[in-house]
Amino acid sequence: MDKQSNMMNKFDFLLGDWSLEYRAPKSAFSEAMTGAGTGTCKRTLNDKYVYWDYAATFSSGGKCQAHGIFAWDDKLKLYRYWWFEDSGAFMTATCNFINEETLFMSWHDTLLIQAFTRQDPNQVTLRMENPNAAGQYESVLEVILRRK
Repeated sequence: MDKQSNMMNKFDFLLGDWSLEYRAPKSAFSEAMTGAGTGTCKRTLNDKYVYWDYAATFSSGGKCQAHGIFAWDDKLKLYRYWWFEDSGAFMTATCNFINEETLFMSWHDTLLIQAFTRQDPNQVTLRMENPNAAGQYESVLEVILRRK
């Protein structure tokens, strides 16, 4: 296994099929809502990439499907993420593991930050935050991932 594949081993805690529970408080990004969905995280292309595919339905009546791709940037020694939504929206992020159970992400061209944190082998929490007027980060989205 080459060095790049080894760097992708850190994603092992996210690999698999998940049930998703969404919680979004009222924020500058949305009204308060909840939702449910499914997601799959898997390796591909000789373990050089990790895909994150998911779909969800929200209490607001909205639906969403998205595809994300994680990759190791050997030149800059960090992870990159590309996110594409069925609405046509897309974003990029720079990522790194702050410990063995937490993947921290900084979304480009925004002040949004996000973290995937392993709670136990069968549960991961995704939290997205944005700074408020007081300069404190506040939650704009929380997703509980439960292994199927």
